[in-house]
Amino acid sequence: MTFQFYYDVVCPFAYLASTQVEALAARAGAEIEWVPILLGGVFRAIGGSDSPAAAMAPARARASLADMQRYAAIYGVELQLHPRHPLRTVEAMRLLHTVDGAARIALTHRLFAAHFVDNRDISDRAVLADYGDVARLEEPAVKDALRAATDRAVADGVFGVPAFVVEQGGRRFLFWGQDRMHFVERALGGWQVPT
Repeated sequence: MTFQFYYDVVCPFAYLASTQVEALAARAGAEIEWVPILLGGVFRAIGGSDSPAAAMAPARARASLADMQRYAAIYGVELQLHPRHPLRTVEAMRLLHTVDGAARIALTHRLFAAHFVDNRDISDRAVLADYGDVARLEEPAVKDALRAATDRAVADGVFGVPAFVVEQGGRRFLFWGQDRMHFVERALGGWQVPT
């Protein structure tokens, strides 16, 4: 069984999910389709704000930040928000569409680490050049691939990342948030998802 993992490297919760999703898939005997999307494109497509976090009540924003740090501690991973978070990631997400398969997975991990561990400016093309072939970022096929992936996410009901889609009996079930990955694992194991 294959499930979709939709992500944008701007999202700290998608970063946290990326550190756990491969172990989840191994336990479930499933394959992951890593689908890089443009989160801002999803927000625009569904009529949302380009920066929902900016509209959060201060208490909710503090709780969200605390949750990030708590999950990072539980998972044993570093997580440091960039001083200018959220950075623009359209070119980083295009870069992920210049590769596929194992190369995409490796590049995903490297870009997440660059952003959330090393706090590199992944909105800077000169920085991205350390990770891949930035000369390809303007190729129509690369731009189209990112648009198509983002459109596919919207068609699957994605409204934020990380998002996971598991198919059961011809139906596609969306699970949103790294804190709901236990639902993904149960669904992959045959749990009949309540609707």
